[in-house]
Amino acid sequence: MQLHESTIARLKKLPILFRIDDVRKFTPHAAVFLSRAQKKGYIKGLTRGHYVNSFLYGEPSVEQIGCFLRPPAYISCEWALNYHGITLQAPVVCTVITLHTAVGHNRRFQYRDVTYEFSRIKPSLFFGFEYQQGFYMAKPEKAILDTLYFRESVPVEDELEMTEVDMKELTGQANKYPGTVQKKLALLLNITVESR
Repeated sequence: MQLHESTIARLKKLPILFRIDDVRKFTPHAAVFLSRAQKKGYIKGLTRGHYVNSFLYGEPSVEQIGCFLRPPAYISCEWALNYHGITLQAPVVCTVITLHTAVGHNRRFQYRDVTYEFSRIKPSLFFGFEYQQGFYMAKPEKAILDTLYFRESVPVEDELEMTEVDMKELTGQANKYPGTVQKKLALLLNITVESR
């Protein structure tokens, strides 16, 4: 696949994940550039105004895409539980926790074999994550609490691998959540103790 030098130069100005506003910084005809580049397979569209610079950089990680689409954001729930080895069940839904308002079931997004689900959390609960390789991931304790907050329960409760979970941190963070989450956590901890 041969590229025109000006196209290569323009693609080099863009990161692996970019928005249409990034293109407007170096060309007045951003829509034309994006349309042509996408037709030739140099870039891939994610959602309206969001793209992957796949020709130069390849595919970003699932987690990078999730955090890019609804900043500020971090990955949590089942995806994070699997990432940390707390559960071995491989999820097909990547839960993105955000302060952004564009969330809910009708805002789900499918890319490759993954469904992205965006859930809004109140600012006082927007903590407990760390920067990984180009994205923010909930720490194990936060992933458990977010799962209890957004779901009815944690999947396969009696098979969870909790050895790497800091119990003091978990119970300390739980105090910031509603009482219903604290009750669910108490039940979960009883189940995991009994299953050992």
